[in-house]
Amino acid sequence: MSVKSFLKKKIFPAEANFYAKDIYMNLLLNNAFSRSAVSATIRNINPVKPGTWEFSGFSQNGEDGIIEYLLSGLQHSNKYFIEIGSGNGLENNTSYLAHVKKFAGIQVEGSAYTHNEALIIKPFLVESLNLFVNEITVQVIYEKALYKNPDVFSIDIDGMDYYITRHLFEKGLKPKIIVVEYNSAFGPERSNTIPYNPEFNMFHTDHPYLYYGVSISGWKNLFAKYGYQFITVETNGVNAFFINPEDFNENFMNNIQAIVFKENIHQLRLFRRDFEGQFEMIKNLPLLTIE
Repeated sequence: MSVKSFLKKKIFPAEANFYAKDIYMNLLLNNAFSRSAVSATIRNINPVKPGTWEFSGFSQNGEDGIIEYLLSGLQHSNKYFIEIGSGNGLENNTSYLAHVKKFAGIQVEGSAYTHNEALIIKPFLVESLNLFVNEITVQVIYEKALYKNPDVFSIDIDGMDYYITRHLFEKGLKPKIIVVEYNSAFGPERSNTIPYNPEFNMFHTDHPYLYYGVSISGWKNLFAKYGYQFITVETNGVNAFFINPEDFNENFMNNIQAIVFKENIHQLRLFRRDFEGQFEMIKNLPLLTIE
């Protein structure tokens, strides 16, 4: 074999591609650090207006800032998180905590390819799991959790979020701060989710980006059973935030002017109709009422 053939077949496809991916992921990581620094600096926080808490370094919709502000009100912190649906570690709700705040925690991603990307930049204190989560495999997460009362619990898997979260809470998980994605197509009042299907894939339905997940009222009904207080949604209408009042300093949450509902800006842009129009598209598909 010639030297040229050896380099082409033995080194370039494997090692060169590996190093290129490593460089690319670390470049994106540095960009996230830069966004964090700039976004956090220009905030003008008003304690009663959650929209002013927002900033995004690693998160998509201001979650980094809201989580950071809520953490400042904890009576006791264990600097631990659990996130289900963490992607490649560059755009989620806990990588800011891991990389900047040096939290420990578990990040769970179902895609093997995306999980392998996450391993390139994974902080030492983070346990990264490649796991497709259903009501059986979720037991792995509960057993691996160092704390059953993590500072932050986040879930965003565009499907069975309600069932996975309910199962963890039934097992005894009691996070201090909860971040969940809600589907604004259900509107502010309907308390709905989709029926349980362990093989569910939002992209394999008749209405990708529309028929999935949980309504904001559905989440409120679930968490109210466990004593949680709704705090706000963020201004892009994707995530909702809840806290366990027992873990917070007295009066920390007084007089908050919650954003109770926002249209998901991404769905509004994609479908060009408001949540009522979006719901018309899926109203005849199977839905479960959350009491």
